[in-house]
Amino acid sequence: MPATELEQIVNLCKRRGFVYPSAEIYGGFRSSYDYGPLGSLMLRNVKDAWVRTMVQERDDVVLIDAAILGPPAVFEASGHLANFSDPLVDCTVCNKRFREDQLDARDCPNKMKGCTFTEARAFNLMFQTHAGPVEGEGATVYMRPETAQGMFVNFANVLQTSRKKPPFGIAQVGKSFRNEITPGNFIFRTREFEQMEMEFFVPPAESSKWYEYWCNERLNWYIELGIPAELLRIRAHDAVELSHYSAGTSDIEFKFPWGWGELEGIAQRTNFDLNRHSEFSHQKLDYFDQATNERYVPYVVEPAAGANRTMAAFLLAAYDEDVVNDEPRTVLRLHPRLAPYKVAVLPLSKKDTLMPLSKQIFGQLSKLYMVDFDETQAIGRRYRRQDEIGTPFCVTVDFDSLEDQAVTIRERDTTTQERVPIAQLESVLQSKLGF
Repeated sequence: MPATELEQIVNLCKRRGFVYPSAEIYGGFRSSYDYGPLGSLMLRNVKDAWVRTMVQERDDVVLIDAAILGPPAVFEASGHLANFSDPLVDCTVCNKRFREDQLDARDCPNKMKGCTFTEARAFNLMFQTHAGPVEGEGATVYMRPETAQGMFVNFANVLQTSRKKPPFGIAQVGKSFRNEITPGNFIFRTREFEQMEMEFFVPPAESSKWYEYWCNERLNWYIELGIPAELLRIRAHDAVELSHYSAGTSDIEFKFPWGWGELEGIAQRTNFDLNRHSEFSHQKLDYFDQATNERYVPYVVEPAAGANRTMAAFLLAAYDEDVVNDEPRTVLRLHPRLAPYKVAVLPLSKKDTLMPLSKQIFGQLSKLYMVDFDETQAIGRRYRRQDEIGTPFCVTVDFDSLEDQAVTIRERDTTTQERVPIAQLESVLQSKLGF
Protein backbone atom coordinates (compact mmCIF):
# COMPACT_ATOMS: atom_id res chain seq x y z
CA MET A 1 0.00 0.00 0.00
CA PRO A 2 1.19 3.60 -0.52
CA ALA A 3 2.82 5.43 2.35
CA THR A 4 0.32 6.75 4.88
CA GLU A 5 2.73 9.04 6.73
CA LEU A 6 5.06 11.60 5.18
CA GLU A 7 7.80 10.59 7.62
CA GLN A 8 7.99 7.15 6.00
CA ILE A 9 9.31 8.77 2.84
CA VAL A 10 11.32 11.49 4.59
CA ASN A 11 13.23 8.88 6.60
CA LEU A 12 13.79 6.62 3.62
CA CYS A 13 15.02 9.53 1.51
CA LYS A 14 17.57 10.58 4.12
CA ARG A 15 18.70 7.00 4.92
CA ARG A 16 19.14 5.87 1.32
CA GLY A 17 20.45 9.05 -0.28
CA PHE A 18 17.45 10.46 -2.11
CA VAL A 19 17.08 13.83 -0.37
CA TYR A 20 19.11 15.61 2.33
CA PRO A 21 18.34 18.84 4.23
CA SER A 22 20.40 21.56 2.56
CA ALA A 23 23.50 22.73 4.46
CA GLU A 24 22.71 20.24 7.20
CA ILE A 25 26.16 20.52 8.82
CA TYR A 26 25.34 24.20 9.47
CA GLY A 27 21.95 23.42 10.95
CA GLY A 28 20.11 23.36 7.64
CA PHE A 29 18.47 26.07 5.55
CA ARG A 30 14.71 26.11 6.00
CA SER A 31 12.74 24.44 3.23
CA SER A 32 15.77 23.80 1.05
CA TYR A 33 16.91 20.32 0.06
CA ASP A 34 19.81 18.70 -1.72
CA TYR A 35 19.24 15.66 -3.90
CA GLY A 36 21.65 12.83 -3.18
CA PRO A 37 23.00 10.08 -5.46
CA LEU A 38 19.62 8.37 -5.80
CA GLY A 39 17.41 11.45 -5.60
CA SER A 40 19.28 13.29 -8.34
CA LEU A 41 18.87 10.28 -10.62
CA MET A 42 15.17 9.92 -9.85
CA LEU A 43 14.44 13.62 -10.29
CA ARG A 44 16.20 13.51 -13.65
CA ASN A 45 14.13 10.46 -14.58
CA VAL A 46 10.90 12.29 -13.72
CA LYS A 47 11.90 15.18 -15.97
CA ASP A 48 13.10 12.85 -18.74
CA ALA A 49 9.79 10.96 -18.62
CA TRP A 50 7.93 14.26 -19.00
CA VAL A 51 10.10 15.36 -21.95
CA ARG A 52 9.72 11.95 -23.55
CA THR A 53 5.92 12.16 -23.44
CA MET A 54 5.50 15.88 -24.09
CA VAL A 55 8.21 16.45 -26.71
CA GLN A 56 9.94 13.33 -27.99
CA GLU A 57 6.80 11.36 -28.83
CA ARG A 58 5.02 14.34 -30.44
CA ASP A 59 5.62 16.30 -33.63
CA ASP A 60 3.84 19.44 -32.45
CA VAL A 61 5.94 20.42 -29.40
CA VAL A 62 9.51 21.75 -29.23
CA LEU A 63 11.83 22.22 -26.23
CA ILE A 64 13.70 25.35 -25.16
CA ASP A 65 15.80 26.39 -22.16
CA ALA A 66 15.34 30.06 -21.30
CA ALA A 67 17.27 32.23 -18.84
CA ILE A 68 16.48 32.23 -15.12
CA LEU A 69 17.18 35.95 -14.62
CA GLY A 70 14.97 38.52 -16.33
CA PRO A 71 14.53 42.29 -16.51
CA PRO A 72 11.64 44.00 -14.72
CA ALA A 73 9.87 44.72 -18.02
CA VAL A 74 9.17 41.02 -18.56
CA PHE A 75 7.47 40.65 -15.20
CA GLU A 76 5.70 43.99 -15.43
CA ALA A 77 4.15 42.85 -18.71
CA SER A 78 3.23 39.44 -17.30
CA GLY A 79 1.52 41.00 -14.29
CA HIS A 80 3.82 39.42 -11.73
CA LEU A 81 5.00 42.72 -10.29
CA ALA A 82 1.42 43.78 -9.63
CA ASN A 83 -0.38 40.51 -8.95
CA PHE A 84 2.05 37.81 -7.85
CA SER A 85 1.55 38.11 -4.10
CA ASP A 86 0.12 36.34 -1.05
CA PRO A 87 -1.80 37.93 1.86
CA LEU A 88 0.70 38.21 4.72
CA VAL A 89 -0.14 38.65 8.42
CA ASP A 90 2.02 38.81 11.57
CA CYS A 91 1.20 37.18 14.89
CA THR A 92 1.45 39.87 17.57
CA VAL A 93 2.61 37.33 20.19
CA CYS A 94 5.24 35.11 18.49
CA ASN A 95 6.03 37.70 15.76
CA LYS A 96 5.98 35.00 13.07
CA ARG A 97 4.54 35.65 9.64
CA PHE A 98 1.87 33.51 7.96
CA ARG A 99 -0.30 33.42 4.87
CA GLU A 100 -3.74 34.64 5.89
CA ASP A 101 -5.51 32.22 3.52
CA GLN A 102 -3.82 29.23 5.19
CA LEU A 103 -4.75 30.03 8.78
CA ASP A 104 -7.31 27.82 10.49
CA ALA A 105 -9.92 30.06 12.16
CA ARG A 106 -7.18 32.65 12.63
CA ASP A 107 -5.46 30.61 15.33
CA CYS A 108 -1.69 30.93 15.51
CA PRO A 109 0.01 27.79 14.08
CA ASN A 110 2.54 28.09 16.91
CA LYS A 111 -0.30 27.67 19.46
CA MET A 112 0.39 31.02 21.10
CA LYS A 113 -2.23 32.14 23.63
CA GLY A 114 -3.86 35.53 23.28
CA CYS A 115 -2.79 35.68 19.65
CA THR A 116 -3.99 38.41 17.33
CA PHE A 117 -2.90 39.16 13.78
CA THR A 118 -2.00 42.34 11.98
CA GLU A 119 -4.00 43.49 8.97
CA ALA A 120 -3.19 41.50 5.83
CA ARG A 121 -0.82 43.08 3.33
CA ALA A 122 0.38 41.92 -0.07
CA PHE A 123 3.70 40.11 -0.10
CA ASN A 124 5.31 39.75 -3.55
CA LEU A 125 6.74 36.28 -4.02
CA MET A 126 9.50 37.11 -6.49
CA PHE A 127 13.18 37.12 -5.59
CA GLN A 128 14.87 40.37 -6.57
CA THR A 129 18.58 40.86 -7.13
CA HIS A 130 20.98 43.12 -9.02
CA ALA A 131 23.01 42.55 -12.17
CA GLY A 132 26.43 44.13 -12.46
CA PRO A 133 28.73 45.75 -9.91
CA VAL A 134 26.48 48.70 -9.00
CA GLU A 135 23.18 48.36 -7.23
CA GLY A 136 20.39 50.59 -8.37
CA GLU A 137 17.07 50.73 -10.12
CA GLY A 138 18.69 50.25 -13.53
CA ALA A 139 20.43 47.06 -12.38
CA THR A 140 17.38 45.37 -10.82
CA VAL A 141 16.60 41.89 -12.13
CA TYR A 142 14.29 39.13 -10.95
CA MET A 143 14.67 35.39 -10.62
CA ARG A 144 11.82 33.88 -12.57
CA PRO A 145 8.84 32.67 -10.49
CA GLU A 146 7.76 30.38 -13.33
CA THR A 147 9.30 29.14 -16.57
CA ALA A 148 6.33 30.28 -18.68
CA GLN A 149 7.48 33.80 -19.54
CA GLY A 150 10.62 32.54 -21.25
CA MET A 151 8.38 30.66 -23.68
CA PHE A 152 6.15 33.64 -24.36
CA VAL A 153 8.98 36.09 -25.04
CA ASN A 154 10.54 33.52 -27.40
CA PHE A 155 7.28 32.82 -29.25
CA ALA A 156 8.31 34.69 -32.41
CA ASN A 157 11.80 33.16 -32.40
CA VAL A 158 10.47 29.61 -32.10
CA LEU A 159 7.70 30.23 -34.64
CA GLN A 160 10.26 31.36 -37.21
CA THR A 161 13.02 28.83 -36.57
CA SER A 162 10.94 25.70 -35.93
CA ARG A 163 8.49 26.29 -38.82
CA LYS A 164 5.63 25.16 -36.57
CA LYS A 165 2.14 26.56 -36.80
CA PRO A 166 -0.77 26.52 -34.34
CA PRO A 167 -1.68 24.26 -32.74
CA PHE A 168 1.86 23.72 -31.45
CA GLY A 169 3.65 23.85 -28.12
CA ILE A 170 6.82 25.19 -26.55
CA ALA A 171 8.02 23.14 -23.58
CA GLN A 172 10.58 23.85 -20.91
CA VAL A 173 12.00 22.19 -17.80
CA GLY A 174 13.90 24.33 -15.35
CA LYS A 175 14.24 26.02 -12.00
CA SER A 176 11.91 28.65 -10.63
CA PHE A 177 12.03 30.64 -7.41
CA ARG A 178 9.24 31.86 -5.16
CA ASN A 179 9.71 33.54 -1.81
CA GLU A 180 6.98 31.47 -0.16
CA ILE A 181 5.77 32.72 3.21
CA THR A 182 5.02 29.25 4.55
CA PRO A 183 6.94 26.54 2.66
CA GLY A 184 6.71 23.00 4.01
CA ASN A 185 5.65 19.38 3.68
CA PHE A 186 9.13 18.19 2.70
CA ILE A 187 9.81 18.83 -1.01
CA PHE A 188 6.17 19.66 -1.80
CA ARG A 189 6.55 23.41 -1.30
CA THR A 190 10.00 24.98 -1.40
CA ARG A 191 11.39 28.34 -2.44
CA GLU A 192 13.65 26.81 -5.09
CA PHE A 193 12.03 24.17 -7.28
CA GLU A 194 11.85 22.76 -10.79
CA GLN A 195 8.93 23.07 -13.16
CA MET A 196 7.86 21.13 -16.24
CA GLU A 197 5.73 23.51 -18.29
CA MET A 198 4.37 23.67 -21.80
CA GLU A 199 2.61 26.53 -23.58
CA PHE A 200 0.34 25.14 -26.29
CA PHE A 201 -0.58 27.84 -28.83
CA VAL A 202 -3.93 27.30 -30.55
CA PRO A 203 -6.45 29.16 -32.73
CA PRO A 204 -8.79 30.99 -30.32
CA ALA A 205 -11.82 28.94 -31.34
CA GLU A 206 -10.01 25.69 -30.42
CA SER A 207 -8.96 26.68 -26.90
CA SER A 208 -11.70 24.79 -25.03
CA LYS A 209 -11.12 21.61 -27.05
CA TRP A 210 -7.40 21.58 -26.33
CA TYR A 211 -7.96 22.45 -22.66
CA GLU A 212 -10.07 19.31 -22.24
CA TYR A 213 -7.53 17.29 -24.24
CA TRP A 214 -4.59 18.30 -22.07
CA CYS A 215 -6.48 17.72 -18.81
CA ASN A 216 -7.03 14.10 -19.85
CA GLU A 217 -3.55 13.60 -21.31
CA ARG A 218 -1.80 14.87 -18.21
CA LEU A 219 -3.92 12.82 -15.81
CA ASN A 220 -3.13 9.67 -17.79
CA TRP A 221 0.61 10.41 -17.63
CA TYR A 222 0.66 9.98 -13.85
CA ILE A 223 -1.42 6.81 -14.03
CA GLU A 224 0.78 5.27 -16.73
CA LEU A 225 3.84 5.88 -14.55
CA GLY A 226 2.38 4.03 -11.60
CA ILE A 227 0.20 6.28 -9.45
CA PRO A 228 -3.13 4.52 -8.71
CA ALA A 229 -6.08 6.33 -10.25
CA GLU A 230 -7.85 6.51 -6.88
CA LEU A 231 -5.04 8.71 -5.54
CA LEU A 232 -5.56 11.28 -8.29
CA ARG A 233 -8.33 13.69 -9.19
CA ILE A 234 -8.98 16.69 -11.43
CA ARG A 235 -10.40 19.71 -9.62
CA ALA A 236 -11.67 22.73 -11.52
CA HIS A 237 -10.91 26.11 -9.94
CA ASP A 238 -13.71 28.24 -8.60
CA ALA A 239 -13.97 31.72 -10.09
CA VAL A 240 -12.34 33.32 -7.02
CA GLU A 241 -9.29 31.06 -7.42
CA LEU A 242 -8.52 31.92 -11.02
CA SER A 243 -5.34 33.80 -11.85
CA HIS A 244 -5.65 37.18 -13.50
CA TYR A 245 -4.85 35.66 -16.91
CA SER A 246 -7.02 32.53 -16.68
CA ALA A 247 -10.35 31.82 -18.37
CA GLY A 248 -10.41 28.43 -16.67
CA THR A 249 -7.99 26.27 -14.71
CA SER A 250 -8.03 22.71 -13.38
CA ASP A 251 -5.56 21.11 -11.01
CA ILE A 252 -4.44 17.50 -11.09
CA GLU A 253 -4.26 16.65 -7.39
CA PHE A 254 -2.66 13.78 -5.49
CA LYS A 255 -3.87 12.47 -2.16
CA PHE A 256 -0.87 13.23 0.04
CA PRO A 257 -0.79 12.08 3.68
CA TRP A 258 -1.97 15.57 4.72
CA GLY A 259 -4.74 15.71 2.11
CA TRP A 260 -5.23 16.59 -1.54
CA GLY A 261 -2.44 18.69 -3.02
CA GLU A 262 -1.71 20.08 -6.47
CA LEU A 263 0.69 18.25 -8.80
CA GLU A 264 -0.11 20.18 -11.94
CA GLY A 265 -2.30 22.98 -13.18
CA ILE A 266 -3.81 23.12 -16.66
CA ALA A 267 -4.82 26.69 -17.50
CA GLN A 268 -6.55 28.48 -20.33
CA ARG A 269 -4.34 31.57 -20.43
CA THR A 270 -6.20 33.03 -23.47
CA ASN A 271 -3.93 35.45 -25.38
CA PHE A 272 -3.19 37.56 -22.31
CA ASP A 273 0.57 36.94 -22.23
CA LEU A 274 1.29 37.42 -25.92
CA ASN A 275 -0.82 40.59 -25.99
CA ARG A 276 0.91 42.04 -22.95
CA HIS A 277 4.43 41.26 -24.18
CA SER A 278 3.53 42.67 -27.58
CA GLU A 279 2.26 45.84 -25.92
CA PHE A 280 5.29 46.32 -23.69
CA SER A 281 7.96 45.29 -26.24
CA HIS A 282 6.29 46.92 -29.27
CA GLN A 283 6.87 43.69 -31.22
CA LYS A 284 4.24 41.69 -33.10
CA LEU A 285 3.48 38.36 -31.44
CA ASP A 286 0.78 37.02 -33.70
CA TYR A 287 0.36 34.41 -36.40
CA PHE A 288 -0.78 34.72 -40.01
CA ASP A 289 -2.68 31.69 -41.27
CA GLN A 290 -2.14 31.55 -45.02
CA ALA A 291 -4.81 28.88 -45.47
CA THR A 292 -7.56 31.11 -44.07
CA ASN A 293 -5.91 34.47 -44.79
CA GLU A 294 -6.40 35.31 -41.11
CA ARG A 295 -4.06 36.99 -38.65
CA TYR A 296 -4.64 36.32 -34.95
CA VAL A 297 -2.91 36.20 -31.56
CA PRO A 298 -3.01 32.53 -30.49
CA TYR A 299 -4.70 31.44 -27.30
CA VAL A 300 -2.65 29.32 -24.91
CA VAL A 301 -3.38 26.16 -22.95
CA GLU A 302 -0.72 25.59 -20.30
CA PRO A 303 -0.03 22.31 -18.48
CA ALA A 304 2.41 23.24 -15.67
CA ALA A 305 3.75 20.61 -13.27
CA GLY A 306 6.18 20.71 -10.36
CA ALA A 307 8.97 18.15 -10.80
CA ASN A 308 9.87 17.99 -7.11
CA ARG A 309 6.37 17.48 -5.76
CA THR A 310 5.72 15.01 -8.58
CA MET A 311 8.75 13.03 -7.43
CA ALA A 312 7.35 13.08 -3.89
CA ALA A 313 4.02 11.74 -5.16
CA PHE A 314 5.70 8.93 -7.08
CA LEU A 315 7.68 7.97 -3.96
CA LEU A 316 4.60 7.99 -1.73
CA ALA A 317 2.56 5.95 -4.23
CA ALA A 318 5.36 3.41 -4.75
CA TYR A 319 6.12 2.85 -1.06
CA ASP A 320 5.13 -0.57 0.25
CA GLU A 321 5.82 -2.87 3.16
CA ASP A 322 5.38 -6.63 2.86
CA VAL A 323 6.82 -9.91 4.13
CA VAL A 324 9.21 -12.11 2.13
CA ASN A 325 10.41 -15.44 3.55
CA ASP A 326 8.93 -14.49 6.94
CA GLU A 327 10.95 -11.27 7.00
CA PRO A 328 9.44 -7.78 6.65
CA ARG A 329 10.78 -5.64 3.85
CA THR A 330 10.30 -2.12 2.55
CA VAL A 331 10.01 -1.83 -1.21
CA LEU A 332 9.59 1.05 -3.64
CA ARG A 333 7.49 -0.26 -6.51
CA LEU A 334 8.63 2.51 -8.85
CA HIS A 335 7.91 2.40 -12.55
CA PRO A 336 11.16 1.27 -14.26
CA ARG A 337 11.51 4.60 -16.06
CA LEU A 338 11.53 6.43 -12.71
CA ALA A 339 13.76 4.07 -10.71
CA PRO A 340 17.23 5.54 -10.01
CA TYR A 341 18.88 2.27 -11.03
CA LYS A 342 17.25 -0.05 -13.54
CA VAL A 343 19.52 -2.98 -12.72
CA ALA A 344 21.94 -3.96 -9.94
CA VAL A 345 24.81 -6.36 -10.58
CA LEU A 346 25.53 -8.47 -7.50
CA PRO A 347 28.50 -10.85 -7.40
CA LEU A 348 27.64 -13.64 -4.96
CA SER A 349 31.08 -13.39 -3.41
CA LYS A 350 33.82 -10.75 -3.22
CA LYS A 351 36.37 -13.39 -4.21
CA ASP A 352 38.58 -12.38 -7.10
CA THR A 353 37.32 -15.25 -9.25
CA LEU A 354 33.88 -13.62 -9.70
CA MET A 355 35.01 -10.01 -10.10
CA PRO A 356 36.20 -10.01 -13.73
CA LEU A 357 32.94 -11.49 -15.04
CA SER A 358 30.82 -9.28 -12.76
CA LYS A 359 32.63 -6.13 -13.90
CA GLN A 360 32.28 -7.23 -17.50
CA ILE A 361 28.51 -7.57 -17.12
CA PHE A 362 28.33 -4.20 -15.34
CA GLY A 363 30.22 -2.54 -18.18
CA GLN A 364 27.94 -4.19 -20.73
CA LEU A 365 24.69 -3.12 -19.05
CA SER A 366 25.81 0.36 -18.00
CA LYS A 367 25.99 1.34 -21.66
CA LEU A 368 22.21 0.85 -21.76
CA TYR A 369 21.01 1.77 -18.26
CA MET A 370 21.99 3.34 -14.97
CA VAL A 371 23.34 0.28 -13.11
CA ASP A 372 24.40 -0.24 -9.50
CA PHE A 373 27.27 -2.55 -8.52
CA ASP A 374 26.87 -3.93 -4.99
CA GLU A 375 29.33 -6.41 -3.48
CA THR A 376 29.01 -5.78 0.27
CA GLN A 377 27.06 -7.86 2.85
CA ALA A 378 25.10 -11.07 2.37
CA ILE A 379 23.10 -11.46 -0.85
CA GLY A 380 19.77 -11.33 1.02
CA ARG A 381 20.66 -7.97 2.57
CA ARG A 382 21.69 -6.66 -0.83
CA TYR A 383 18.36 -7.73 -2.33
CA ARG A 384 16.53 -5.86 0.45
CA ARG A 385 18.63 -2.77 -0.13
CA GLN A 386 17.85 -2.75 -3.84
CA ASP A 387 14.15 -3.34 -3.10
CA GLU A 388 14.09 -0.34 -0.79
CA ILE A 389 15.58 2.00 -3.40
CA GLY A 390 13.28 0.73 -6.15
CA THR A 391 15.68 -1.19 -8.43
CA PRO A 392 13.45 -3.33 -10.68
CA PHE A 393 15.94 -6.15 -11.34
CA CYS A 394 19.05 -7.64 -9.77
CA VAL A 395 21.55 -9.72 -11.76
CA THR A 396 23.40 -12.18 -9.54
CA VAL A 397 26.72 -13.59 -10.68
CA ASP A 398 27.58 -16.85 -8.88
CA PHE A 399 30.27 -19.51 -9.17
CA ASP A 400 28.16 -21.51 -11.62
CA SER A 401 28.24 -18.48 -13.92
CA LEU A 402 31.92 -19.24 -14.62
CA GLU A 403 30.92 -22.65 -15.97
CA ASP A 404 27.53 -22.18 -17.64
CA GLN A 405 27.94 -18.50 -18.67
CA ALA A 406 24.55 -17.69 -17.18
CA VAL A 407 23.31 -15.39 -14.40
CA THR A 408 20.20 -15.13 -12.22
CA ILE A 409 17.73 -12.26 -12.73
CA ARG A 410 15.72 -11.49 -9.62
CA GLU A 411 12.57 -9.34 -9.91
CA ARG A 412 11.86 -6.68 -7.29
CA ASP A 413 8.07 -6.88 -7.08
CA THR A 414 7.57 -10.66 -7.09
CA THR A 415 11.07 -11.73 -5.88
CA THR A 416 10.96 -14.49 -8.54
CA GLN A 417 14.27 -15.59 -10.05
CA GLU A 418 15.17 -16.71 -13.55
CA ARG A 419 18.38 -18.17 -14.93
CA VAL A 420 19.42 -16.43 -18.16
CA PRO A 421 22.43 -16.94 -20.49
CA ILE A 422 24.75 -13.94 -20.39
CA ALA A 423 24.55 -13.73 -24.17
CA GLN A 424 20.79 -13.08 -23.88
CA LEU A 425 20.94 -10.82 -20.82
CA GLU A 426 20.52 -7.51 -22.65
CA SER A 427 17.52 -8.61 -24.69
CA VAL A 428 15.82 -10.25 -21.68
CA LEU A 429 16.21 -7.11 -19.55
CA GLN A 430 15.00 -4.89 -22.37
CA SER A 431 11.89 -7.05 -22.63
CA LYS A 432 11.26 -7.00 -18.89
CA LEU A 433 11.90 -3.26 -18.48
CA GLY A 434 9.95 -2.33 -21.58
CA PHE A 435 12.69 -0.16 -23.10
